[in-house]
Amino acid sequence: MTSFSTTVITIITLTLILHLASTVRTLGGSATTISITYGSNTTICGIVAGQPSQHIQCWSNGGVFDVYSNISFQSIAGGRDVFCGVRSGGSALLCWNQNQNQNQNPKWTPKRLYFNETVTLSRLVIGDTQICAISNSTGSNVYCWRDRERFSVQTGRFESVSSGLGFTCGVALNNSNGIICFGTNLELASYIQGQFSNFRMLNVVVGGDHACGVNSTGFLICRGNNNNGKIDVPDHLPFEFSAVAPGLNHTCALRKTNNTVACWGRVGNVGDFFPVDVYFESIVAGLDFTCGLTTNNLSVVCWGEGSVRSGSNGSLPLRTILPGPCVRSGACKCGPYTQSDSLCSGFGSICKPCDLSNGLPSNPPMLAPPSPNEPHSSPSRALRRGLLAFAIVGSVGALAGICTIIYCLWTGVCCGNKRIHNSVQPTINGPGAATQLSNSSPVSRSSTIRRQASRAFRRQRSGTSSKHADREEEFTFDVLALATDNFSQENKIGAGSFGVVYKGKLLDGREVAIKRGETSQKAKKFQEKESAFDSELAFLSRLHHKHLVRLVGYCEEREEKLLVYEYMKNGALYDHLHDKKNVEKNSSVLNSWKMRIKVALDAARGIEYLHSYAVPPIIHRDIKSSNILLDANWVARVSDFGLSLMDSECDSEHRPTKAAGTVGYIDPEYYGLNVVTAKSDVYGLGVVMLELLTGKRAIFKSDDDNDDTPISLVDYAVPIISSGELATILDKRVGPPDANEVEAVELMAYTAMHCVNLEGKERPTMTDIVANLERAVSHCDDSHGSISSGQISIISE
Repeated sequence: MTSFSTTVITIITLTLILHLASTVRTLGGSATTISITYGSNTTICGIVAGQPSQHIQCWSNGGVFDVYSNISFQSIAGGRDVFCGVRSGGSALLCWNQNQNQNQNPKWTPKRLYFNETVTLSRLVIGDTQICAISNSTGSNVYCWRDRERFSVQTGRFESVSSGLGFTCGVALNNSNGIICFGTNLELASYIQGQFSNFRMLNVVVGGDHACGVNSTGFLICRGNNNNGKIDVPDHLPFEFSAVAPGLNHTCALRKTNNTVACWGRVGNVGDFFPVDVYFESIVAGLDFTCGLTTNNLSVVCWGEGSVRSGSNGSLPLRTILPGPCVRSGACKCGPYTQSDSLCSGFGSICKPCDLSNGLPSNPPMLAPPSPNEPHSSPSRALRRGLLAFAIVGSVGALAGICTIIYCLWTGVCCGNKRIHNSVQPTINGPGAATQLSNSSPVSRSSTIRRQASRAFRRQRSGTSSKHADREEEFTFDVLALATDNFSQENKIGAGSFGVVYKGKLLDGREVAIKRGETSQKAKKFQEKESAFDSELAFLSRLHHKHLVRLVGYCEEREEKLLVYEYMKNGALYDHLHDKKNVEKNSSVLNSWKMRIKVALDAARGIEYLHSYAVPPIIHRDIKSSNILLDANWVARVSDFGLSLMDSECDSEHRPTKAAGTVGYIDPEYYGLNVVTAKSDVYGLGVVMLELLTGKRAIFKSDDDNDDTPISLVDYAVPIISSGELATILDKRVGPPDANEVEAVELMAYTAMHCVNLEGKERPTMTDIVANLERAVSHCDDSHGSISSGQISIISE
């Protein structure tokens, strides 16, 4: 045989071996769509078929319940009082722990353990409380968690992984496909690993204290403790078993030839249901029983000593369950599953397992499992077919190469002489544009940009005033509960006009702030009068400005009302000025006069947009430092529109049924006369500017220990500013302003003093305030500036 022929056969042989290794992964370690959870309550779950979302449905204590009915999952697994699911696409791993001592009505608490849109997960397994999954990255790393905490395992590429009681085993590709085991039970892990040391394995599945797997010649091998004969594999053909489910004292396997099950060890007592003539798509084991997904109607049937069932044939009242994960259409190597489109409800396909029996003799003899030495077999029919396939592919490749050379020479591309063809402009369909444009009359790029900018500007400035116009994304309550770790106190970051605000992280990784409406009767009455939730939803759905907090979405479910905003990493201005922790640290980025003036300018621009550019104009009614938030770049944004009003004329007077706002910031005219105008927001911003200047709260107590009478910041600061002694009340944390900052600080102080005038008509407009603060910021950058170089823009109306 020539060297070339030897090389070809070697390549083909290696290819076939790799093909076998990749196509028999259905035995353990692959994505499963049914799971068993044991412990406080036995719970059996499955991924529902025929629905727009492939969500999870579970059976426990005779009852059925859905889990996240609008979220799709690709695989699930169960352990002791825990079950987990990998979200479709593999980017997120979610787990539910069952609360103890609640046997009658068990409560499942969700938590996300993993999120990464780049390094996705597959082949999820759980053993007791140890959760592991293989990533889809090139390295095929194993990630594991114990008691919801991530821990490190041996790195390297793994073909498959499985977990048992206190240990996990995987097939390591960097160890000649040997088994590597690890976990808390190191003695058992080491013993199991040693039992497989002489085998080249394709995959491994772990039971309670034993493990099974298919070796490179297709035989199922079980090793470990052999109480009850659970590792005594019956005689079988190579690649006869397509799946195996080892429990605590038994093992079951699924025959590939006819989809029936074979079990050995302590399977069950006399009279227990055993599926003799039942065909299955997949099986999964609990401690002392096994469940399978039937081929006939894709229902879940269980059998064994501790089996739980409601039907006479061992069936559970779950809906039709998927036989495999729904993947994008066209991704299946061996074709889609029968009725795949309807089972996935049009959202992808279920891949049919690849058929390996073509490479076996037509009537192979009954064989026992191989010896540890694993003798090599002679080239099979698969090798001969591989040679034929190689010849065919080679011929096609040669023909394609000849065609490429001919085309290359004809076009001149190979020699650098490209033939240039006239391009055809697209046809523009629409009024006045029915003719095809030629090269001689191209569309003006500048005019296109102007049209796009014009449309964007119209969208920004206008919007419908309907109650729930242009709503954002709608979330379910369960999704938001998961994002906030069930609204834990650790995630509480503040309060708004109608509820408490929590930090959350959505399933796609976005950090958000979630405002949850109060559920007390008193709060409900207030909400009914003020409609804070509806107000914020109506306003923020149509307002888009860099100095307004953006609304991400909302939730209206049962009696729950929640709003989801983009997360402002640096929190509220109030906290930086007055929170005890920030005051003691004295290290805030805001401890510079330029930054404080810039924050005031950002807020003023946001309010100016509401007054002058929103259609119709909007009066915020609750401008205060706790409603001015700072994003990751320290850009200030106005938030909380629960008390806002809108009308066709922003300068007109409104008489709400009840004055609303916050003491210390509320407009005296509004509070006394129950008349609110845009100048009410000007007053609130004036108080905020005084806070920035002095570092004191809107209402504060005197430093005199003998006098605890509350003092208004306006009453305290305005007389001092008027007398020209501003320097005596400036916030000492910032320090005295530099020479080029003095004029800027004075300009903001005089602007604030005019903003808090008792009469609204004497206060400046937001446009005037923005102009003054812009000048103040420029003074900070210009050491030659002078306050006399231009008049302060204070225009009363």
